[in-house]
This record gives sequence, structure tokens and C-alpha cells, in this order.
Amino acid sequence: MLLLMLVFTVVILLFSGLVYFSIVNFSHQRFYELLKIRATTIVQIEKSKEHLDIPENHILNSLNDEELPMEKDYVFEVPKDSNYSQITNQIHIPDTFFKNIIRKGEANFNDKEFYYIGQSFKSNDKTYIAIASAQNHYVVYYLGYLKRTLITCMILALFFSMIFSFYLSKSLFRPILKITGKVKEISSENLHLRLEPQPGNKELNELVDTFNDMLNRIETSFETQNHLIGNVSHELRTPLTSIMGEADVALSMKRTNEHYQETLQIILDEAEKLDKKIKALLMIAQTGFDGKIQKMDKVRMDQLLWDVIETATRINSKNNVFMDISMLPENPKKLKVQGNEQLLHLAMANIINNGCKYSNFQQVKVSLGATDDHVYIIIKDSGIGIPDSEMAKIYDPFFRASNTKNYEGYGIGLPLARNIIRIHNGELIVNSKENVGTTVQIRFPIYVPTE
Repeated sequence: MLLLMLVFTVVILLFSGLVYFSIVNFSHQRFYELLKIRATTIVQIEKSKEHLDIPENHILNSLNDEELPMEKDYVFEVPKDSNYSQITNQIHIPDTFFKNIIRKGEANFNDKEFYYIGQSFKSNDKTYIAIASAQNHYVVYYLGYLKRTLITCMILALFFSMIFSFYLSKSLFRPILKITGKVKEISSENLHLRLEPQPGNKELNELVDTFNDMLNRIETSFETQNHLIGNVSHELRTPLTSIMGEADVALSMKRTNEHYQETLQIILDEAEKLDKKIKALLMIAQTGFDGKIQKMDKVRMDQLLWDVIETATRINSKNNVFMDISMLPENPKKLKVQGNEQLLHLAMANIINNGCKYSNFQQVKVSLGATDDHVYIIIKDSGIGIPDSEMAKIYDPFFRASNTKNYEGYGIGLPLARNIIRIHNGELIVNSKENVGTTVQIRFPIYVPTE
């Protein structure tokens, strides 16, 4: 409210001052123009006399009935010694005024109440000064009234601006206070709450949308963290329990060498499982959402996919992957993306290997295409699919669908692939139907060279 009041006060003062001084300046100029007309008329009258016999100093009567307020007109002969003291004593004007008239031919002067304008002219080889003077009635009376009116208007304007500022500040900040109160209600226990849009307020709605998007990301992060902690605690506890149980049984009493070897083999197998899970967790942690750890460069996605398919076939000859190149663009530059080749290779390999594994090594089709803005990859299999009720959990680390018990795995591949795709500003969409198959759609922005 104080800020609005300050703005209103400055604006009102500036415009009031501009109006006042503009009118004062106009009145001065206009009055001098009237006096100049009177002075010119005096000169013409004096010159037009048939037998010019002007006394050295005399005061003229009114030129006509429409004289100016308190008008007095003078004609003086210029003293030969340029001593104007007698004239100045008579009409109380400084001698510099007369000197300016002689030097410039015309000059003006005012003492705040009376305005003077003088012109020099010659007649009968003598130099004379004609002076027209009058009271600027407009300045003395009307500008005084204008000043009082402006001051009254400024006081009233400031009073009403104070009221207006109060209600305006209340109406402006009411939705902000409402949003602030709502934000204070949101905590880690109720991250599902969202701010409501403000009708008719585009700027605040942009803020609300931005804050709600941030809450969506935070809620997703919290849910992922909670799922991760729950899954990790279960997945790590199982091999640790098995290791400790086998060791405890082996130490409870003396055993044969064969029994010790069998126990050590079980401990080794469980330790290897534990090692793989810890490495998987570290990999997920290293492929977070900042993308700053890994070095980024331009990568040709067609070459990378060929390499992934070749690697998958070399690791397991049963893998059957078909590369569909019918949608490849004519310009190969559209297949380049900004990314880390090792991470992208890992993400694509995880998805393709999952397609081969869960389709019992039936053919997996990989399609590659591009538009002016994005590179698209579609990986489709005819495998066991994912139950509809479990689709919401597919990105939880260590989660495995209920129909995957006969397949080896740890539930790390898809969450890891999604993290890698997201740090490359890409998008991963999974569509699956149980006993029909799974289609994975991946989109990356194309590489744009920086200037």
C-alpha cells in the first residue's frame, strides 16, 4: 500500500507541477505578446504625428477603451549621457532594462506584479524609448486560484488514492496469501495436495502450474524413494539371511568336509547375488536425474542399435532381433542425439534383452525413425506381457511382475533404462498386455549443434 501511495503521490505531484508551470509560462508569454502589441502601437502613433514634438518624458493616455489592467504607457527620450537615473526614479525600473532596450531594440521586465516591455525608435534624429506596462491580472488572481485548486485536488487525490491503494493491495495479495496458506499445509505426509488455479489471473496461474509440477516431481521422487527403500531392504535381507543361516548351521556343530563345501558354495552364490544387487543399486544411483557426471557427445542411434543387437546375439545365440529400417530418414543427421554412448547402450541393451527373454526368444522387432525434432525407437515383442494391475509398479527397482517367476532377473533393467533415458531429456512409454506382448516407445530430442 505504501509503495502504491508513493507512486500515486509522485505522479500527482509531477502532473500538477507540469500543469501549473505550463500555465504560468503560457500566461507570461501571452501577456508579453499583448504588451508588445501595445508598445508597437505607441511607436506607430508617435511616428505618425504630423509635427512630432515629443517632450523628453511624458506619460501617454490610454490608447483605446480596451486597455490592459492598470496599464501605463511611457515615452522617454534617451539621455545623451546614458544616465537613466531620473527615469528609473520616476517609474522604478532598473537602468539595465533601458540599456537592454538600446542594445537589442526591445526588452522586457517584470516585478512579479507589473510587466514592462520597451522598444526603441528614432524620430527627428533623436532616440526615444516607448514602454508599455500593465498588471498581469491573470497571474496575480487566476494563478493564485489555480494554485489553491491544485493543492486541494492533490489532497483529495492522495486521500482517494490511499483508499484505492488499500483495497487494490488487498485484492492483489489475497490470492497470494491464499496460495501461501495452502503451501504451508503441504508436507511430506500429504504431497498429494495441489494448489488451485486462480480464475482470471494468468500470471498467478503460471506460478500455480509451476509449483504443482514441482510437487508432482517431488511426490514421484518420494514414492520412488519409499519403494526403493522397501524393495532394497527386502532384496538385501534375503541373501544376507541365507548367508548368516548357512554359516550359523555350519558352525553349530562339526561337519564333514563335503558339508562345509556345500555350505560355502551356498554362501558364495548368495554373496554373488548380493554383489549384483548392490552393483545394480550403485548403477541406478549413478544414473540419477542431473546428467552432469557423464560426458555427453553426439551419438548415431542407428549405429548404436546395430551394435546393441550384435552384442545381444553374441551373448546369447538364441536372441532373435529384427531391425526395421523402413522409417529411416533420408538425412542421417536426424538420427544423432546428444548423449553418453555407454549409458545409451546399456539402456537399449536392457530393454532389448528383456524383450528376448520374456518372449522365450521369439523375434523382437526394433524400429527406428526420426522427425525434424526427435528420434523415435520402438521395441516390440510377443512375450508374456505385464498384468494391467501391475503396470504402475514397473519402474520400481527390484519389482518383478507376478508372471516372471520362471525367468531369471532382479527387476533392475527397466528402472535403470528409464533413468538413463530421462537424463538424456528423452521419454519412455511402455504398453503391455498379458500373454500378448510388450511395446516400448522411446523418444529423444535430435542433436542440435551449439554455436
